[in-house]
Amino acid sequence: MYYKIIQDEALLKEFIEWLPDLEDNEKFYCCLFARKKYTEQEGIRHDKSQLRRFLSDKARLFDKIRQLEVAYGAYSLKGVEAPQESLVLYINPNPRNLKKATYKGIIKFTELLRSDNTNYNPHAELMSCIQRTLGRKIYLDFDVDTKDFDFEKLQEVINPSCLSILETRGGYHILVKLAEVEKKYQKSFYHSIVSLGVDQQGDQLLPVPGCVQGGFMPRFVEKYT
Repeated sequence: MYYKIIQDEALLKEFIEWLPDLEDNEKFYCCLFARKKYTEQEGIRHDKSQLRRFLSDKARLFDKIRQLEVAYGAYSLKGVEAPQESLVLYINPNPRNLKKATYKGIIKFTELLRSDNTNYNPHAELMSCIQRTLGRKIYLDFDVDTKDFDFEKLQEVINPSCLSILETRGGYHILVKLAEVEKKYQKSFYHSIVSLGVDQQGDQLLPVPGCVQGGFMPRFVEKYT
């Protein structure tokens, strides 16, 4: 028995195609979590427990995700098997800049060496630097934690042609492609969308379409009248 990460190969491949093409020194950052709120199994102490994280380009992303489908029980949290229903795969749709992250990593490692701290993992420290280092801000992500969202009003505050709407287990991610926002909305769209009832916004992790999210499969949808 194996963990199932990919739920719909076609949807996943469409999403990978949707992702921006990478430039030099850029990669996508992905991470697999077990989330306490998605399972009734005891033993998971934290809402988000990271199981794996990795970098990829578009060409290798599908295979790297498939490599996460290991034997059941291989993912554990302090001796407790991570249940299938707890899993969710995330990605930063905005590329990470590896050159900038390297500079940050040098500074971080210098600080650790100066402090004589020996209780750290160099790989984990560098991966955290990469996660926090935005390359190009192509998408602005608005996270809505409800299914009851007024998409009619959304159409009034921004041109729908620049939007991608991802339905998730508990709501939606509204992704705005910044280069395609019409001029008349450029100064006002951010605050207008936030005022419609957004929980978080910015450069966020996104549940991967076609893959697991706590018993749900995220997918792009159209929600316009």
